[in-house]
Amino acid sequence: MNKAFIREPDQFPSRCPGCQSIGQPVGPDTLNAQLQYDLRSTLAESAYFCPDSLCEVVYFDDYSAIVSRREFNKLIPIKDAEAPICSCFGLRRQDIERDVEEGIVDRTKAAVLKAQSSEARCATLSPNGRSCVNELQCYYLRHKQRFDQAKSRQGKPG
Repeated sequence: MNKAFIREPDQFPSRCPGCQSIGQPVGPDTLNAQLQYDLRSTLAESAYFCPDSLCEVVYFDDYSAIVSRREFNKLIPIKDAEAPICSCFGLRRQDIERDVEEGIVDRTKAAVLKAQSSEARCATLSPNGRSCVNELQCYYLRHKQRFDQAKSRQGKPG
């Protein structure tokens, strides 16, 4: 193909056309698993996932193609609070919140260990093609901090 028709890679991170968040690169395995053929065929071989939970764009590429939330017939982990936070094993935010409120880490720890195992299928089950371990740990810590602050305002020992 003539080089005049090939787009050179951008020197800057690709940004979501909907919210300007930096896109998370997503490979063909993830896109093929997440999208029906007609939607998949609208995107380039590799595309990006928009991590902003408020943005309507789910996937986009460097050629102005997008796949929006309206085109999905399911909840989208990472974007939808009602969806499991762990795409592979189904751990929900409510499970992590219960761990915090009960003063244990059983559910969260089990999910982290499973997500780090060979059983995890993040590349195909997670919409961004990445492991949920970081998100699980961050959500646990954020919720624990909010919970501890609420308890301290009520004058209860932590």
